[in-house]
Amino acid sequence: MKPGDVIGGYRVVTEPTNADGGKCVWAFAEKDGREYFLKRFLEPKRPREGSAGSAASRRIRLETCQEFEERHRTVMRLLRPDADGAGNLVLATDFFHAGSTYYKVTERIDTTGLEDARSLGPKQKAVLLRTLATSLRLLHDIDVVHGDLKPANVLVRKRESAAFHTAKLIDFDDSYLSGRPPAREDIAGDSLYGAPEWRRYVRGDESVGARDLTTAVDVFALGLMTHLYLTGSLPAYPGRYGSPADAVNAAESLAADERLGTPAQELIAAMTAADPQARPTVAAFLEALKDTGLCTLHSTPQPRPAVSVPGGRPTAGATSDEPRRSRVQFNPPDRSGHRPPAGAADDGPRRSRVRINLGLHRDGLPGHRPAP
Repeated sequence: MKPGDVIGGYRVVTEPTNADGGKCVWAFAEKDGREYFLKRFLEPKRPREGSAGSAASRRIRLETCQEFEERHRTVMRLLRPDADGAGNLVLATDFFHAGSTYYKVTERIDTTGLEDARSLGPKQKAVLLRTLATSLRLLHDIDVVHGDLKPANVLVRKRESAAFHTAKLIDFDDSYLSGRPPAREDIAGDSLYGAPEWRRYVRGDESVGARDLTTAVDVFALGLMTHLYLTGSLPAYPGRYGSPADAVNAAESLAADERLGTPAQELIAAMTAADPQARPTVAAFLEALKDTGLCTLHSTPQPRPAVSVPGGRPTAGATSDEPRRSRVQFNPPDRSGHRPPAGAADDGPRRSRVRINLGLHRDGLPGHRPAP
């Protein structure tokens, strides 16, 4: 793929790049006077007629390609541009193969005016999170998992005539039906925002099967992004772990920024729970956002009620049945919005003490434990 090439009727007009492309390269293209975003998948590759390899190898490659095609076409069929509430979804308009290579097309989006959500005020953040969650709820209502929910796949912008910023959700290449993800060796995503069960699935943990990767995977990522948008960084966790999910899998709790009010801390703690079934639905998240103070940062630290970490190891001096709690002190937001440095691990002076008590909300959030 190079400038001037015509692929599937689309004329490539820029140099291809793999910046933020994962297993793809992409370029801008034109067709019938309109501009498009053209993505070329590096894998899988369809076997060509007469290509080398055994019949069995060819059959396996064809089966892999058929599964790949079916997953993409199923998601495209379910996520229709004319569906109610789909206005903030940037959906694919075409999917095809040319020779042995697969391509996907979306309309080119004007990215001027994109902003960093962390610089917005509380009311602006609440509206932004609501538009993002509304888009995600649309997916979950039809049992589609986004599969790669992270800030890079959310375009934050404000039109001149609009009062608030909105979030456009993009990149559904890694989406799948709830409980029907790609195989362990084929599934994609971002380890920083991946859920605990996704991390274990990728690593070959046989206790986690395909059926365990549900829409709750997105809820975990949304919980991390909520903390990032509200505070400027992810929840703190011991620096010896490569991601929040790795810490949660090791029975460590994530430490929320103490400037967040208790309801916000409780909500984020529930969304990032180790047990997928204990996480609230996106509908419940939207209900919680009706609390206008949820997105407010307080000038003084807010109290953290205790949270138990199922399966945790006892801390030094604790009784054998006392769960271990993370002792990570919250670090001020940095420019990256990522985890604390390695030195911020186990010897910090403060422990996370967020009690999951979302049953106090007006309509309740399913799957949560009331406070004792």
